[in-house]
Amino acid sequence: MAREVRRLPKAHLHLHFTGSMRPSTLLELADKHGVHLPEALTSGEPPKLRATDERGWFRFQRLYDIARSCLRTPEDIQRLVREAAEEDAADGSGWLEIQVDPTSYAPRLGGLIPTMEIVLDAVDTASRETGVGMAVVVAANRMKHPLDARTLARLAVRYADRGVVGFGLSNDERRGLARDFDRAFAIARDGGLLAAPHGGELAGPSSVRDCLDDLHAGRIGHGVRAAEDPRLLRRLADKGVTCEVCPASNVALGVYDKAEDVPLRTLYEAGVPMALGADDPLLFGSRLAAQYDIAREAHAFTDAELADLARQSVRASRAPEEIRDGLLAGIAEWEAEPADAAAGGSTG
Repeated sequence: MAREVRRLPKAHLHLHFTGSMRPSTLLELADKHGVHLPEALTSGEPPKLRATDERGWFRFQRLYDIARSCLRTPEDIQRLVREAAEEDAADGSGWLEIQVDPTSYAPRLGGLIPTMEIVLDAVDTASRETGVGMAVVVAANRMKHPLDARTLARLAVRYADRGVVGFGLSNDERRGLARDFDRAFAIARDGGLLAAPHGGELAGPSSVRDCLDDLHAGRIGHGVRAAEDPRLLRRLADKGVTCEVCPASNVALGVYDKAEDVPLRTLYEAGVPMALGADDPLLFGSRLAAQYDIAREAHAFTDAELADLARQSVRASRAPEEIRDGLLAGIAEWEAEPADAAAGGSTG
């Protein structure tokens, strides 16, 4: 019998803020604030999405924006963060880096600085209440002007001692050039933050190279399309740049037709570090442990290889040393347990 993946300690490095919401919470908040939700968000099933064309990405973004409009008060933010931490705890995550673009929430929460204060207070409280270590990656939107990204980079650096550990770049990577955001990323790196832009999902290997060349990325959000370029794979492996791979969302958005097509094996065997992530569970229907199930069931990863993936996620994190050491020790214990014993105590 295989070991229970929910008992495997791990770090979660690719989770978007609104996208972390429980579907039941979305329904309650929409009712509370009088927001009309489309059927795609109320059916109880993940919406059918395919974002490989402009129309499909627009539909995905529209659903995300509607869900985000239900987060209107500090209490809503606190609930979302606490529940995200609870879900991660149930999936074996001991460290969560949640990604947020505060400009999206600022109009309802009193501005950028109040929004960051509310988010970071919520993260601190949720971490204490759940035992899951937490930090924030502030993400700029590549659909907006690069000057907006510089403002966010300065904001992120301002809160580097309050739990902000990285700076990202999200939204459709087919739009805009990575180099347009190089100044913002320089501000973030100079302030001690990890550069973690999205690349290599909807766009091909060139977008990963741009993240490395222009933004000096230390981690890549997604990065799976690097599998199409053996030289790029070698570069990622040699530099130790971790790809935050989200198998379920890759399939949901139509990047790959089925789970077996996601190039987990190609990346793993090339020596590219990976951190499996859930991306947007609200829209894609699965959380962190399910990504490890995909690796096991669709790609025949052994328990030893799953433990290796968990170690890679911890090493790529910005968790404090004591948390990293504790998680790595827990991974070793999981791997050493008899499979039938490790399977018997699922927390999920």
